[in-house]
Amino acid sequence: MTLSIMDLWLPIILGTFLAWMASGLIHMLLKYHNSDYQKLANEDEVTAAVRKGSPSPGVHSYPYCIDMNEMKDEKVQQRFKDGPVGFVTVMPNGMPPMGKLMGQQIGFFLVGSVLVAYCAVLALEPGAQYMAVFRFVGTVGFLTFGWAVIPFSIWYGHLWSTTAKYLLDALIYGLVIAGAFAWLWPAAAA
Repeated sequence: MTLSIMDLWLPIILGTFLAWMASGLIHMLLKYHNSDYQKLANEDEVTAAVRKGSPSPGVHSYPYCIDMNEMKDEKVQQRFKDGPVGFVTVMPNGMPPMGKLMGQQIGFFLVGSVLVAYCAVLALEPGAQYMAVFRFVGTVGFLTFGWAVIPFSIWYGHLWSTTAKYLLDALIYGLVIAGAFAWLWPAAAA
């Protein structure tokens, strides 16, 4: 008997719920991500300047340089030397829409769990040992939820300590999903 993703619907749902709960505990109880963000000494002036420019929501870079050929221009090079150099993420005005954001986070964990399940059905047989399922799903879960954050430190200036915390989150999510999958892994046909 071969497995399909549909055979894993229960661990997918349980893994999604457990990862979402772990995320909630990380952000509301442990709060170790609070130090990821730093306050500008002149926040009011910066906010006023950004508001005056009325930027659309999205990621904005400064100095703005869309093409590497522009880097040859001495004026552009001087703007980089003079600084500051950075990225600003502009979000819509108002309080964060927590219901929408929570729904998107649950969707993130659900799609991630489906991707993990897809890999698991390709690699594992029905009746696989608990620890074999746990190790495989935990590894794929970690990669699913974390590995892609590393380029944010490489290219976008995110502190490596922030990336390390997101990798820790990914490990936690991978492990709780692994526990759900290993516990509910289908038995071999008799």
